[in-house]
Amino acid sequence: MPADHFTGTQATAVPTAGTKTAELRRRLRHGGIIAAPGAPDALSARLIAAAGFEAVYMTGLGATASRLGMPDLGLMTQTEMAEHARAMCRAVAVPVIADADTGYGGPLNIRRAVADYVQADVAALHLEDQVAPKRCGQLAGVKVVPVAEAEARLRAALAARAEFGDVVIIARTDALPGSGIDIAVERAKRYAGLGVDLVFVDGVKTVAEVEAIAARVEGPKVVSIVDGTDAAQLSLAELDQMGFSMCLYAVTGLFASMAAQTAAFAALRETGSLPATGYDYARFCGVIGLAPHQDFAHRFETEPEA
Repeated sequence: MPADHFTGTQATAVPTAGTKTAELRRRLRHGGIIAAPGAPDALSARLIAAAGFEAVYMTGLGATASRLGMPDLGLMTQTEMAEHARAMCRAVAVPVIADADTGYGGPLNIRRAVADYVQADVAALHLEDQVAPKRCGQLAGVKVVPVAEAEARLRAALAARAEFGDVVIIARTDALPGSGIDIAVERAKRYAGLGVDLVFVDGVKTVAEVEAIAARVEGPKVVSIVDGTDAAQLSLAELDQMGFSMCLYAVTGLFASMAAQTAAFAALRETGSLPATGYDYARFCGVIGLAPHQDFAHRFETEPEA
């Protein structure tokens, strides 16, 4: 029998290994866009799942911010990212789409990254074509490796998948900011030809860039919409009509959390009194699934000997 998996106040069966990937594949075949908000940690992943989203995105920027309090400049190691993904996958029953950066080295490093992500029960991962150390796709100065090297990374990931177990592989190009839309589109097309599941042109900032990618890149594709950009005015319905299969809202939850915490701490510092946060301990316990954990523990309690 499967173990209990706790989401919110309810206990449900943990999917067996690989079923989250299978579910994501079924959902992609069904059609219609999948919205995957970014989670910087496992608690945020629970909130995303509780809100009814079909998938959670493990953002590298959010992981680096939450674990290290540092910028997304390639500072997280492969083992740190895999363990972060594992915790997130354990926390929710929905598929987790995970950032795998540049693969953390050469072909053997990529092979190990895929193996570890599969073992962690990640449903999908994206691998990018930046030079190492990488940086957030929204930052200036992003540089990409030669296209042949990027293709070799993806071939290594595909071979590792055949060896270790199924995972949806997303090929990401970061060529847009530094090289322009033509090169970014050409790279996306070349990566699609290798047999990856989806392609992803990152670094979009404008509606025009999103429209160009939609019009020029055929097949299943991912878009990332970042708060505060011109592209952020596009609705999920509009992105669906453009033909995108998946939309990542990488930093929305992180930014909202930071704003709420900043306001709460400022009010506490200024007034010396606790501000209203909208949460109390009882509501928190519901989110983290305290009751089913306690119920399980109580089943095995013994009376102290006299």
